[in-house]
Amino acid sequence: MPAADDAPVILGNEPGSFARGVLTDRHPALIQQVRDAFPCTPVQHRALDALLRSVTDGVIEPLAPDAHDRAQWEIWGRDSAGGSWFGRSWFDVPFLWSESYFYRVLLDAMGHFTDGPWRGVDPFAPFKDAELRGTAVDDELAALDGLAGRSADEQALALAHASLWGNRADLSFRIASGAAPTDGGTDPRLVADDGPLLWSLLPVGAASTVHLIADNAGRELIPDLVLLDHLLHTERASRAVLHVKPYPYYVSDATMTDVIDSLRRLGAASGYAAEIGKRLWSAMAAGRLAVRAHGFFRAPLPYSAMPDDLRQDLAGATVTILKGDLNYRRLVGDRYWAPTSSFAGRTAYFPGPVAALRTLKSDVIVGLDAHVLDGLEASGKPWRTSGTHGLVQARR
Repeated sequence: MPAADDAPVILGNEPGSFARGVLTDRHPALIQQVRDAFPCTPVQHRALDALLRSVTDGVIEPLAPDAHDRAQWEIWGRDSAGGSWFGRSWFDVPFLWSESYFYRVLLDAMGHFTDGPWRGVDPFAPFKDAELRGTAVDDELAALDGLAGRSADEQALALAHASLWGNRADLSFRIASGAAPTDGGTDPRLVADDGPLLWSLLPVGAASTVHLIADNAGRELIPDLVLLDHLLHTERASRAVLHVKPYPYYVSDATMTDVIDSLRRLGAASGYAAEIGKRLWSAMAAGRLAVRAHGFFRAPLPYSAMPDDLRQDLAGATVTILKGDLNYRRLVGDRYWAPTSSFAGRTAYFPGPVAALRTLKSDVIVGLDAHVLDGLEASGKPWRTSGTHGLVQARR
């Protein structure tokens, strides 16, 4: 297995790369979307203009001297030789860092941390709300009625796949057709499937504690909550801990506000969705479901750098499930690993059994069988970044 310094760190300066496309296209577009979604003040418009100039033609500027986390970002912004990434091009520093810092500066531009009427306003809330209240979520919630007649194992597989695919999930199709395999078969879109290992870590009645590190809000967070309810209701877990971001991050990443909104959305539905919402509400009141928002979840660092208190917390989990692409990048390291390098090896530092449920939307990938990799490469399609493939990877 390659050592950490044998795999190149992903930067944003490679022409045609996914990372470069995010910096050149996605970030400027997001600035405009946020600008259009709010009645911005002149101060906010000027700050957004400055951020746009910085990310397109300028260099990375430090936070304002009075920013509450300036010192922390100065520490995070040092390279291995002790130099600073501030003053460099956004394209010439680690992509994970530059992408994370962009969102921190965007929050500043909107006054999220400044005393005044905009303090605490989520600049991504309009996008989250539109998805959460859309008809697609109505359909997903109505489809939950089809779970009642299924066995617990069939429900578990369908819900795990719904959680994996997130906003690509069509739960109604999965329930009606049994699209999540229950006969030992594998979804052909999965490039790796350690589902049996994951379920073996959570046997019924074992008083397990499961931690789930969430990714996105809206249509992705609801399946995560429904999966946790299933684990609690079927006694695969006696306690669940949901980890979310401490403040808005990466457009749609889930915060405590999003958890509350999703629970209310479930509770206001009809049929089985309402029953699930009621159980989750009660589980929180009883302490069987807890929500945490550690500050490290917004750090531009891999999970191998997690602080001791978070490490101790996760060490108490029977298994920690990490959702989504960003968490996967942080779990294995945002580097150009050999795709066949060991998932278990890359996650050996993690304090306990760990699993990843991920739709592929970036270049990072490990743990593939060689023949699977050969088939994917022979397809000639951008399988790493198109969102058409997913994975379930786990280790004890």
